[in-house]
Amino acid sequence: MVTRSVQEMRKFVAPEFVFGVDARGLAGRYTANFGAKKVLVVSDPGVCEAGWTDAVMASLADAGIETTLYTDVTPNPRSHEAMRGAEEYRAHGCQAVVAVGGGSPMDCAKGICVVVSNGGDILVYEGVDRIPIPMPPLVCVPTTAGTAADVSQFCIITDEHRDVKIALVSKALVPDVALIDAETLVTMPADLTAATGLDALVHAVEAFSSNASWEITDLCALRAIEGVFRWLEPCMDDPLSIESRTGMALASLEAGLAFSNASLGATHAMAHALGGKLDLPHGECNALLLEHVLNFNLPVFSAGRRVQLARAMGIAIDSATDVEPQAISERLHLFRHGIGVVDSLSSLGVTRADLPLLAETAMGDACMVTNPRRPQQEDIEAIYEAAF
Repeated sequence: MVTRSVQEMRKFVAPEFVFGVDARGLAGRYTANFGAKKVLVVSDPGVCEAGWTDAVMASLADAGIETTLYTDVTPNPRSHEAMRGAEEYRAHGCQAVVAVGGGSPMDCAKGICVVVSNGGDILVYEGVDRIPIPMPPLVCVPTTAGTAADVSQFCIITDEHRDVKIALVSKALVPDVALIDAETLVTMPADLTAATGLDALVHAVEAFSSNASWEITDLCALRAIEGVFRWLEPCMDDPLSIESRTGMALASLEAGLAFSNASLGATHAMAHALGGKLDLPHGECNALLLEHVLNFNLPVFSAGRRVQLARAMGIAIDSATDVEPQAISERLHLFRHGIGVVDSLSSLGVTRADLPLLAETAMGDACMVTNPRRPQQEDIEAIYEAAF
């Protein structure tokens, strides 16, 4: 069982963030604070169509800032997209980056910033603390509630040559400012609301499970878990409810602060392998895997931590000193089914022949290091099989 000494040293990294309706309108003021006169705005076609990119660019224009728009960003952003964005940044003499969108534009923006300041290919910065030169100023306006790339020290990029997702992890990747505006969430379709909301849940559960967790990350993680279970279903029922969207935006923020500082675990390592090899939706992959990963991990939790997790999920416990792991995984299973995420890996196109290579890839992922129970490759294959 994993135990922690009260004498262990920990750190907590977070950007400045502004939380509330109309926060997006502060993009110009905050970017101007960095002295930038020309900026690269990184977004994607869907966010542009929803009108949020124009709103942010108007704020930048009001502050006297020239903009170049870069939208060559796909889900699971590829390394060549970050490299091309860096070329656009240099060609237009930009001095900062503003990202508007979900995890894909924000991760691509981070990749662009890394290349701009450090040179070379984005893929050479894979791993932990491998970014020597700080990035140019980065302001993020998230339009989904789940990825928390706007507050994290993670950047996930697809290496299209190897068909794998790579993780860059460094405090250099923490954005300078996050402008978190729940109003931008109302244009998300139901499937994206569900997938990103479940991504926030997985972030929180894995941060709580991590062998690098501590009191402050636990506080954020448990609050985030409670928030997702309280607010995600109301967002599905009434997409225009600012109250529900605010609840999910806060849960995403809290989960992001938790996992950025405690890291993640096997669920994300396995989801990264799926997303890189088969280009599958990250949030949905996480959601399908979490209950099965927990079945593997929960036996090494203390009884007290199992109870904390169960209570955050809304499982009724009367003076219990322990809770069965199965009760927790069943709660997760019913919750995701209740919001319409009923797929299995096989229904997403995964075959059993894929499992050995997927498991091998997941074993080498940086997120596996902080999983509370060290698996063997055959354990990972068995977890994939359980989600099949």
